[in-house]
Amino acid sequence: MQAPAANFMAEAGLHSALRTTQIEIEALEALAQALRVPPLRTGFVDAVAMIADMSGRLVVTGMGKSGLVGRKVAATMRSTGTPALFMHSSEASHGDLGMIGGDDIVLALSWSGETAELGDVITYCRRFGVKLIVATAFADSTAGRAADICLVVPEIREACPNELAPTSSTTVQAVLGDALAVALIERRGFSRSDFLTFHPGGSLGARLTTVAQLMARDDDVPKVRIGATLVDATIEMSRKRHGCTAVVDDDGCLIGAFTDGDLRRSFTANHLGDDIRDHMTVTPISVSPDTLTSDALRILNENAVSALFVCKDERLVGVIHLHDILRAGVA
Repeated sequence: MQAPAANFMAEAGLHSALRTTQIEIEALEALAQALRVPPLRTGFVDAVAMIADMSGRLVVTGMGKSGLVGRKVAATMRSTGTPALFMHSSEASHGDLGMIGGDDIVLALSWSGETAELGDVITYCRRFGVKLIVATAFADSTAGRAADICLVVPEIREACPNELAPTSSTTVQAVLGDALAVALIERRGFSRSDFLTFHPGGSLGARLTTVAQLMARDDDVPKVRIGATLVDATIEMSRKRHGCTAVVDDDGCLIGAFTDGDLRRSFTANHLGDDIRDHMTVTPISVSPDTLTSDALRILNENAVSALFVCKDERLVGVIHLHDILRAGVA
């Protein structure tokens, strides 16, 4: 058993966590309210339009915790179709200003708007006509006044008991960055297939692959025509590795499926010369080539089957097995 003092410390820690969570929830509620009215509402709409129409890149910059949030904002933008990079404000004065092109837009994160290291960035933007968006809690700050668009976030209470460590403020900055990225996704109609273009690796990329990318096709697809016998279906199923065979009509349209389980059941009372139509599953479950493999996996699990036939305009074009999906890392 824990000692009373240990119990007290554990309860105190839990209380602190709940208080922190509540304070940050209140900060986000304040952000949501600010987005409904000027000046943040107007600034946000203008910022989305400006970034969506830019021909260059979004250069995100910031110092300290704002810089760490800025890295995340830039990464989210890149992965969702907005060309973006992060430039550390302190390095800007030592050569990194060369990262900024004339067609770029600078997004500066500074809670106070008085971050000294932003001075050279602001001067550079003014000198070369580079558009500047500033997210700050103080519109009348140096950075706020210099901005082409000022995203004025609400002044909120930090969750830190000393109200010094950036906590609620960085949460607000991160969510504002997410809001910009998502608005740009929707404005551009950025799709799952577009997302896959930027995420080809790892389990996320695997989940975004389509059935067409993994399915067997052409001669690797087990199939027999209508009128085939159990012998024909058994031979075809044995030649291929999927544990089943499709039954197609004269136009190549899928009309049935015959599996290992069907074969075992047919042995009990029937002859191998029987017509396959007497033993096949009529109108089996099928998917289209553009079905996400993650969705195909769900369909396999829901229907307790190990393979799905793939049809395009009702014609059989492929087959995908559970093992193909798992081998690709979709799980």
